[in-house]
Amino acid sequence: MTETHPVSTSDGTEIRLTRHQFGNKGPIVLAPGYGNAASAFAIDTVPKNWVQYLGEHGYDVWLLDYRASPELPASRTQFTVDDIALRDWPAAVDTVRERTGEDTVQVFGHCVGGLSLFMAMGAGMEGVRSATFSSLAGNPIPTPGNQARAWARMATLFKLLGIKFLDVEYDPKRWDGKAIEAVMRLVPFKHIYNTPIARRIYFIYGDVYDYENINRPTMEQAVPGFFGGGNLTFFEHISLMIRASEARDAGGKDAYWANLENFKVPINFITGEHNKMFVPKGLQRSYDTLRKAHGNSLYSHDVISGYAHLDLWLGSNAERDVWPTALAELEKHN
Repeated sequence: MTETHPVSTSDGTEIRLTRHQFGNKGPIVLAPGYGNAASAFAIDTVPKNWVQYLGEHGYDVWLLDYRASPELPASRTQFTVDDIALRDWPAAVDTVRERTGEDTVQVFGHCVGGLSLFMAMGAGMEGVRSATFSSLAGNPIPTPGNQARAWARMATLFKLLGIKFLDVEYDPKRWDGKAIEAVMRLVPFKHIYNTPIARRIYFIYGDVYDYENINRPTMEQAVPGFFGGGNLTFFEHISLMIRASEARDAGGKDAYWANLENFKVPINFITGEHNKMFVPKGLQRSYDTLRKAHGNSLYSHDVISGYAHLDLWLGSNAERDVWPTALAELEKHN
């Protein structure tokens, strides 16, 4: 059974929860990366998707489309990661708790879904029984190329040029379509499906997956359907955090790591060994910091061989290679 629940946040922005009620475990809230619809976890181009896998194991699954989802009007507005952390996550968790009657929920955040979840928890969000951070938690450390873009303040430069939103849709008649295509055709690609949309995704976000793990129907049909663009205010904020190598508010203040007591819950950190969006040492740093503060008993850390970033949850063989590891940690807290 699938239910859709519009949710109003503290600033009046409408986000969305989609419930797939298979069983009574959890409930678990899944949040995708920035610019992705939460339906990425429920694609029909793989033998089994992540939502179906959780359902087979008795979970009550809630997909969170926070304000960056391309399926929401809010995605075209200007906002920071603080807005996702301080407004969207608490509204979603409170709604799930109210609808299910459960005092606590399990939460799962991939990429910026994980970074914003970390920030929400650091700010004191209540009701979390256990958390899974996929690829990114409190230390956003990308590859040197994306670090260079952050230090060059490219997002601010784009805003000065009057550009407020970067879209993944490719229009060969638009000047930006021609310019990005010209640049990206000069870049040596590895593991990139060679289409204009794929090249724009690479230009805006970086190396999202190991192509070897993604089947052709997923690349041709699913990815263009759930991937969207991003606003430059967000990119300014994430660039600030990349320069600091840790979660900060949009003003640069240490508003989240300062509250280590808020992370005394079971947490699993999981990433791919080839992750080129946010390199594994960033997640390792978050894991090590929390272990140093609270000991080893609450935290686990897994680096999946042969995988990178989004292919952890979209890969044709992820059911065999990845998901049992994530499930094993979830199962400890039901």
